[in-house]
Amino acid sequence: MARKSVPNYVKIHDALKDEVEKGIWKIGQRLPSERDLADRFTVSRMTARQAVTALVDEGILDRRVGSGTYVASRRVREKMRGTTSFTEIISSQGKVPSTEVLSYIRTAPNEVECEKLNITKKDSIIRMERIRYADNVPICYEVASIPFKLVKSFDKKEITSNFFKTLESHGHVIGRSEQIVSAKRVSTEVSEYLKTRVGAAILGLTQVSYLTDGTAFEYVLSQYVGDRFEFYLER
Repeated sequence: MARKSVPNYVKIHDALKDEVEKGIWKIGQRLPSERDLADRFTVSRMTARQAVTALVDEGILDRRVGSGTYVASRRVREKMRGTTSFTEIISSQGKVPSTEVLSYIRTAPNEVECEKLNITKKDSIIRMERIRYADNVPICYEVASIPFKLVKSFDKKEITSNFFKTLESHGHVIGRSEQIVSAKRVSTEVSEYLKTRVGAAILGLTQVSYLTDGTAFEYVLSQYVGDRFEFYLER
């Protein structure tokens, strides 16, 4: 049986991907236009566009409206196993983590927060809204809810900067977490925080984290920019 020939756009995709991996095209560098790529590989602009689109979908390239196509920065990756803080994830990949606190209040919990944190409406929580960065690039928008009785002796900076480390320094032992990941479209408000276009793909993460004694210490709703962050499973 005769072997099927590889489509031209796949050949172009593979050639460009290989050049990116070899460092011929650097992170943040602008690639030639689709017209120039079509001329280089002697194909139609439609074929060149197919190759570029495939690389954009894979997160290797970043298409910027009105500007061109660039080599994307490597995505931050989180293993879907165990309980790890955002700060630890970013630091472990050689990037500098930082946080912008948008709001921080002590308030009464809603029904969902009561259920997730195993508290009652008579209890109070700290609810904080934050933007998380890696090398000054916005990665995640999150709203975190924490039982006040657990952190009443902590100051605000201890909670907002590296909460997991703070817990451990006060003698608490971090245990398991429950995580649900879903695909969403970013809202106008959150798109402004994350510096991405309205309606862009985001990864929604709902997470409840526990101490080893079974106490739920944090309930977080996070929205990650889809082309800057990825989750992967490890068994």
